[in-house]
Amino acid sequence: MSIRPTIETRKATPTLEGAGVHLHRAFGFQDPSELDPFLLFDDFRNERPEDFLRGFPWHPHRGIETITYVLAGEVEHGDSLGNTGTLGAGSVQWMTAGSGILHQEMPKGNAQGQMHGFQLWGNLPSSLKMTAPRYQDVEAKDIPEVIDDDGTRVRVVVGEFWGKRGPVDGIAADPQYLDISVPPGVKKTFKVDTYRRAFAYVFAGSGAFADASAPSGVLLEKEVMGEEVNIRDMSGDRTLIRFGTGDEVTVQAGEEGVRFLLISGAPIQEPVAWHGPIVMNTRDELQQAFRELQNGTFIRPAH
Repeated sequence: MSIRPTIETRKATPTLEGAGVHLHRAFGFQDPSELDPFLLFDDFRNERPEDFLRGFPWHPHRGIETITYVLAGEVEHGDSLGNTGTLGAGSVQWMTAGSGILHQEMPKGNAQGQMHGFQLWGNLPSSLKMTAPRYQDVEAKDIPEVIDDDGTRVRVVVGEFWGKRGPVDGIAADPQYLDISVPPGVKKTFKVDTYRRAFAYVFAGSGAFADASAPSGVLLEKEVMGEEVNIRDMSGDRTLIRFGTGDEVTVQAGEEGVRFLLISGAPIQEPVAWHGPIVMNTRDELQQAFRELQNGTFIRPAH
């Protein structure tokens, strides 16, 4: 058994997307080989409806899969094929864009005005770039959760873990997508396939992974006894941890416990030509996609 070392710890950065949605990006639009097969990861967490209600109006996707996991609030979605639906708290949508789709996503806060979710982009290999679009919408109640003797909780969104299998299947990267909560002070080790790229994303509490310093927290202004002060808030850390090779990941939870996503997938190792949510293998294929957008042939007829 070998513990995967931490090769990078990175804070998610504030980003404006869609029609004016304030979010934090952990990675994306950088070196696509870094976390192959994954291309982008966004944390859209907000308590101000004016910062997210404008949403993500109609936009194209081709050559990728998008994984949307909602923790609070709702996301209403629709597409050019007539599919519509609402993702509620705890639910997940895995959309295989394949040959192309026009899509919109409109977040709505809960009763307290809060919205929280994640979106991950997974690349498709060249053999599946032009496959037919496909949706998998999964409600919170259908995502299995395992509770270990020490209180560690794992929601198995995709893949198999501790004897449970997530409800999403048929994904090109054969990924594992886990939502893990470790109680205060507990040290825990999790198996990860040696041949997969893997990362963790801390979004609540704090913890130290092997060979990494503890997440440092988010610098926030808060009012304490009538005065504005800067403090490190560990309740929503927004830290990406990128791992090297090995077959286990170890974390030591801090005094508040730690909650994080642990995501891994098999590298595709193909050339990437990328512009926004259209990801192909060559510049010619990318230019062809934009020509089709202009001439109205981007959406392929269903077979």
